[in-house]
Amino acid sequence: MLEALIAVIVLSVGLLGIAFLQLQSKHLNFQGIQRSTASTLAHEVIEKMRNNGAALNDYLGTVGGGSLTTEPADCTDSTPCTHQLLAARDLWLWEQSLDGAEELAGTVSTGGLSEPTACITGPAGGGTGTYTVSIVWRGQSSQSDVHAGTCGQSSGKYDDSPGDSAFRRVLALNVYIRGA
Repeated sequence: MLEALIAVIVLSVGLLGIAFLQLQSKHLNFQGIQRSTASTLAHEVIEKMRNNGAALNDYLGTVGGGSLTTEPADCTDSTPCTHQLLAARDLWLWEQSLDGAEELAGTVSTGGLSEPTACITGPAGGGTGTYTVSIVWRGQSSQSDVHAGTCGQSSGKYDDSPGDSAFRRVLALNVYIRGA
């Protein structure tokens, strides 16, 4: 009887260990997917900026969380495509991707990042120079080493306690872009 009890205890400890590993694996998988999505989206907007070098100044700013509520006109025969219109459309579509608006379960967005904020900074007035694309999202656990940079920092969306940004995750890419 004692041997059976010991076997049950050993089996229970082993099963608890497996359950913990499964939970940890799921958590790390989610973090990896979020970082991979952020990287893909950052590279996407960088390529759009490179292809529209005449309107680099129009890309500068902050988007995410439904900040761009009105869809810009699409380029058609009746609405000629200007560099500024193309930049506005690029940013709107990019924000839709950040927010996951393209992937729906019923009417709920299921794709994108968790509470995203994206910031694009560069030379004042646009033009040739170094641009920084920062994408911020909310992680699943708090961390003590808060990332540098100001993108999304004062929003309160990433705080554990006011102002600590403990759940803030950042991907920032610096890239040189030649203006038109």
